[in-house]
Amino acid sequence: MADIIIKENAVILYKNEAAIVTGSCANGKYPIKFRTQAASATKPAVYGTQNVRTKDFVVLHEGPASSLEAVLAFADKYACQEKDIYNLDSDNEMFTQIKECYELLESDETTACAPVSFEDLSSLFRGSLKADESWAVFMSLKNTLYFSQSLKEQLDGKIVFIPRPQSEIDELVRKADEKGREAQVREEFLDRLKKNKLLPEDSKYMVDVESLALGKTDKSRTMHDAHLKETPERAHKLLLDTGIWNVTRNPFPIRWGLSMKSANETLASPPQEERLAVDSVAWAIDNEWSNDPDDAVAFDGKYLWVHIADPASTVMPDSSIDKSARARGSTLYIPEGASRMLCEESLEDYALGLTEESRALSFRILLDENCNISDCSVFKTLVHVKRLTYQKADELKESLELKPLFEIAERNVQRRNKAGAVQIQMPEVHITVDSETKRVDIVPEVHPESSEMIREMMLLAGEGAAKFAFKNHIPFPFVSQEAPSLPDSIPEGLAGQFRIRRCMHRRSVGVTPAMHCGLGLGMYSQVTSPLRRYGDLIAHEQLRAFLDGRDLIDKDTMLMRISEGDAGSQAAHKAERKTDMHWTLVYLLQNPDWQGEAICVDNGGKQPQFVIPSLGQETYFTPEKEMQLNESVTVKAVNINIPEQTVDFIPV
Repeated sequence: MADIIIKENAVILYKNEAAIVTGSCANGKYPIKFRTQAASATKPAVYGTQNVRTKDFVVLHEGPASSLEAVLAFADKYACQEKDIYNLDSDNEMFTQIKECYELLESDETTACAPVSFEDLSSLFRGSLKADESWAVFMSLKNTLYFSQSLKEQLDGKIVFIPRPQSEIDELVRKADEKGREAQVREEFLDRLKKNKLLPEDSKYMVDVESLALGKTDKSRTMHDAHLKETPERAHKLLLDTGIWNVTRNPFPIRWGLSMKSANETLASPPQEERLAVDSVAWAIDNEWSNDPDDAVAFDGKYLWVHIADPASTVMPDSSIDKSARARGSTLYIPEGASRMLCEESLEDYALGLTEESRALSFRILLDENCNISDCSVFKTLVHVKRLTYQKADELKESLELKPLFEIAERNVQRRNKAGAVQIQMPEVHITVDSETKRVDIVPEVHPESSEMIREMMLLAGEGAAKFAFKNHIPFPFVSQEAPSLPDSIPEGLAGQFRIRRCMHRRSVGVTPAMHCGLGLGMYSQVTSPLRRYGDLIAHEQLRAFLDGRDLIDKDTMLMRISEGDAGSQAAHKAERKTDMHWTLVYLLQNPDWQGEAICVDNGGKQPQFVIPSLGQETYFTPEKEMQLNESVTVKAVNINIPEQTVDFIPV
């Protein structure tokens, strides 16, 4: 091509569009003119010019053409259009000529399916091809099924077409018809979707909507085609409006990337190893619905014993089970049930009090008269554990076995309060969902005296473990919290508790011990729920490695794994919070006559803020009169929006 002289006004293909050469070659390049934007009803066509090398274009006709405008105008008027590709009954004159040419070539066995140059092919049905007609002929050949262009030849500067076999044409037409029918069916579906009148079989088209509602993707072709905003909330609403989902469908755990199933890798049976047999009976005290007790307490007259489940006896650092637990961060507790961090089938081997003898990692704590920890030792133990509900433990609090524990708890509260501990009591609720009927029940969370006692025992174990780790230079997950900036004046009642809670800082987890001001403890770690929390599990892995004389996890690795576990735990916490709100809204829908008390806890903003104890909810609304702190008003729920997780409360 470089040796061929291309004349002025020759018609060429440049970037698969028509252009003309406007001058002679200079420095190996030809000046050309091409259209950059077609004309519209309101705007004229836009043209551009450029100098291009011969390898960047292909000569369609040596010319001369009248003008680029004339070439394009002829094609607009006479050429087969792209929309006619699958129309084999077109009455377009150029289409008829191409069809006759194809039939002529097909009838000749020597030329059937043989490549034909553009010049030879156009001369068969146009005779002497004019430059102004060349683009129209080229586009017509491209826009029929009878010929396919050889792109390989075009790369070599030649324009060649190949007649398609009739069988190939028939198959292309069949596929086009099938695609057209699919497009029509989809258009009919989208029309039904916009009217919220889906048919049962339409659910197959809504899979991408479900994926968006569940957070598995951020796009939905269906919603895009229906001109709907592509958000999880809008997808959720669409699924409700069309009846594909029921209002009881809870998408939030999956939307936060959490599994609704417990871990499935079974822990190995506890190893046969030397353990200290503890003589005193220990008490596992928990809610009546708890089936994974992981702590038990006892006082032997000298030492306080806090026994904790010992899954770290078989879960090794960075093992597959450890990695799975780290990704989950914690057990997910939602009204539908628990999705456990560790395999549920392993509970009997590791939970306390489910068998006659329980294996535990135990903290033996020596306390002084003010309940300060004088010493804490850690042992691998065998313990006889008896289970009690909180209610039964309250009844037995004056017994010889339990009375010392309640007394220790009371002294520990006093000690922590003197150190600046912050005690906050906000209303909590317990939400249950019937697995069959999906009826929701919400009842106030009651904290029996024994649950407060157990809490103090767990705090002592966490403090003792932190002291033990610090004393023995063990890299450890220490939990700390900065002191709150409390105002000089704090209201009484619930408003005061709310004010204090707003002043609290987030907790921090790191490998350097620091004051936990909220608890009033000089150093602290969480070690009492290794079946439920990854931070506790990794703490146990460190303690057991130290007891066994094995290598410890170094500080940098510890920090990384703490961070990963904390990310999973926070996701679980957010999913739990969103799930609780979901079921609260379902409860309000199921109980349209609900009314409840709302207590004013803050009246300093644009709108007063209220707490609704019976629902465990906080809300803003404008009452009919000015509200004083701790003053209450009866409200009802309106404008309940499940996908957006919103509800308005208004005075009755």
